[in-house]
Amino acid sequence: MELNLLKEMADMSQKVIKSYETINQIHDVDIATSPKTQVYAEDKLKLYRYDRETEATYKTPVLVVYALVNTYKMLDIQPDRSYIKNLLNAGLDVYLIDWGYPTKSDKFLSIDDYVNGYINNCVDFIRKKHRIEKLNILSICQGGTLSVIYASLYPNKIKNLVTHVTPIDFSTNDGLLFKWSKDMDFDKLVDACDGLIPGDFLNQGFDMLKPMMKVQKQQALNASLEDKDKLLNFLRMEKWISESPDQAGECYRQFMKDLYQQNKLVKGELEVGGKKVNLKNLTANLLNIYATEDHLVPPASTTPLNDYVGSTDKELYSFKGGHIGVFVGSKSQKELAPAVTEWLKKRDK
Repeated sequence: MELNLLKEMADMSQKVIKSYETINQIHDVDIATSPKTQVYAEDKLKLYRYDRETEATYKTPVLVVYALVNTYKMLDIQPDRSYIKNLLNAGLDVYLIDWGYPTKSDKFLSIDDYVNGYINNCVDFIRKKHRIEKLNILSICQGGTLSVIYASLYPNKIKNLVTHVTPIDFSTNDGLLFKWSKDMDFDKLVDACDGLIPGDFLNQGFDMLKPMMKVQKQQALNASLEDKDKLLNFLRMEKWISESPDQAGECYRQFMKDLYQQNKLVKGELEVGGKKVNLKNLTANLLNIYATEDHLVPPASTTPLNDYVGSTDKELYSFKGGHIGVFVGSKSQKELAPAVTEWLKKRDK
């Protein structure tokens, strides 16, 4: 008994020493390292074009529209798990919107400002630079919802639309987020936060959707302390989460009330900038990607998009995994990114 105890204590001491040595080897945690150049700016927004060593082999450039929640950096979390890098390696000319970090001066920004203002200005910048009528949009989560709205209002500017884990039909109760939102008073919430919803508040809410995730994270951390590469993988994701921006209160209020609570988009009742959003006006070729194990945006919210749009070329793509795994999982690098780039290639005319 005593010998076993002594051995366990010795093993634990060795593990502590090894963990300390591993941590000391890490001086910085870098994410989103793919080289890019800022080509346009407006208020907090920055439009980047990713650098290429060779000319793009695709004729039509792609604009990546990420969600307002969290940051785009998850798409380029590390070199061997970078959705962006996969797009570049396939030959795409990639632009990306960085929404920046809203402050109190931005609290009155609305969906209209983001769609008819920021997205439209970025689209027009790219169209003018490349002398083209239409470009491709590759969109993620809430950014997909905004892009669907945009493509419905500006069908003559979008050739191909790729949506990833995008909420469209908010009537479902498959996910806790959809259930909770039905009864929340978002006017009081926005007013209580003085028009700026803290990113930390939203992250705490996401954590509550899967309470055991904290335990799993601790276990993952413990298992990685003696391995520098595994520890860096863990820390990169934590850094991405820690950088979550605050949300402009007016846009957040509209998004949660008009969509999550009243489901106006699929009902044809949503107005943006004084214009009704009719999904039948969305005629771009559509690739709608959903994750089978998505607890944030369940398939029941994503898949109906194909039934509402006016596109004749439309496809559903089922990815076996979760909301984040769509982009950072090893399966994504081998399966999803090649599937998306091949789909775009066939329509690059």
